[in-house]
Amino acid sequence: MMIRVMYSDGNFDIVKPGFLDRLIGEEAITSFKRSEGWIVLGRDPVRRSRNLDYAGPERRHYGFTAAVA
Repeated sequence: MMIRVMYSDGNFDIVKPGFLDRLIGEEAITSFKRSEGWIVLGRDPVRRSRNLDYAGPERRHYGFTAAVA
């Protein structure tokens, strides 16, 4: 599925969902189109993707345990 976006300079494009997250993070786009209509960044709610710059400890549990000596 490709997503229609509008860049800050007014140009339009169609991008993959993973690239949309990057464009939102870089504030390179002003809006994108969902099935219910255009979403304007800064006005409409947008789910945040995980922060790839996080340098803290890993706290997620994946259902396995490490062997303890």
